[in-house]
Amino acid sequence: MNLVTRWLPMLLAVVLLAACSNDESAAPSGDDVEPAAPAGSDAAPAEDGSTAPTSPERLVVYTSRQPHLVEPLFDDFTEETGIAIDYISDSEAALIERLAAEGDRTPASVLITVDAGNLWQAAERGLLQPIDSDVLDERIPAELRDPDDQWFGLSIRARTLVYHPDRVDPADLSTYQALTAPEWAGRLCLRTSRKVYNQSLVAMMIERLGEERTEQIVAGWLENLATEPFSSDTRLIEAVAAGQCDVGLVNTYYLGRLQKDDPDYPVELFWANQDTSGVHVNISGAGLTTHAPEPAAGRQLIEWMTGLDAQQFIAASNMEYPVVDDVPLDPTVAAWGEFEADSINLRVAGQRQAEAVRLMDRAGWR
Repeated sequence: MNLVTRWLPMLLAVVLLAACSNDESAAPSGDDVEPAAPAGSDAAPAEDGSTAPTSPERLVVYTSRQPHLVEPLFDDFTEETGIAIDYISDSEAALIERLAAEGDRTPASVLITVDAGNLWQAAERGLLQPIDSDVLDERIPAELRDPDDQWFGLSIRARTLVYHPDRVDPADLSTYQALTAPEWAGRLCLRTSRKVYNQSLVAMMIERLGEERTEQIVAGWLENLATEPFSSDTRLIEAVAAGQCDVGLVNTYYLGRLQKDDPDYPVELFWANQDTSGVHVNISGAGLTTHAPEPAAGRQLIEWMTGLDAQQFIAASNMEYPVVDDVPLDPTVAAWGEFEADSINLRVAGQRQAEAVRLMDRAGWR
């Protein structure tokens, strides 16, 4: 029985009940998580070409992803390999600071988090080490992994347009830039600039369009706002459904959760910039910590998470996209159709993050 068959019924029941997801609210404190008892044993040879470690005492993972998104994966990895996993769940910022404070005393071998900007921060602070892996190089597209092999994408999340079909003709939609036009005055909703997802979007726009043009676009968005920025993408989508605004920018999986619960939910998705740069995408991803006590086991876990069953589970559990080709999509996600994605390497999201934050502050985006 594969991961999806085994765990998807449970996940469908809890995804929407877990409204306070890792992306919508603060993750639980790592000190509040009771680790599983370590159960190291000889690892079985990997069938997918990954490197099998030899009898690690335990593998510790730091993750900002919510337990229902990772526990089934960890359980199946342990069942398949015999390698026990203890994990600590917390916000990405807290986990990065924890790794920095622990230094070479850290028990963690793997960091799993969301957004390339966060992974870049960890690498920039010397908290991740390169992974030499033909498996990862072959499976993960170059733009979705660090050029220096310090982190690798595990799932894809697109940030694009949503709209109310009763009030917006999709033929009138085109690009992120076009939302600055006068026709959208008082009709646009945005999430707060404090969320890394918007920071990464603006960082990538700076790379493509330059700082001056990007600041003009951001200022134009703010002029067209229907209301103050929202604290979450879910609240933004609900505002579109309620008529508070007509169009907004969100990560697609937030809409997917609502549509999974209600297939007739009155908000639809539009793929931005299909005739120009492609839609902005980001990732959830993983890296091997610099002072990993179990580097071989950590590498094996990351490689294993790019296998077919693991990829299908990772994508379906949060209505995201797999990083590996030819992995079946959740039907709700598949119904959105294919899209062209921006091909710039996601390391730029981190490299230009500080510029993006300063630009958004100057424009008055709070």
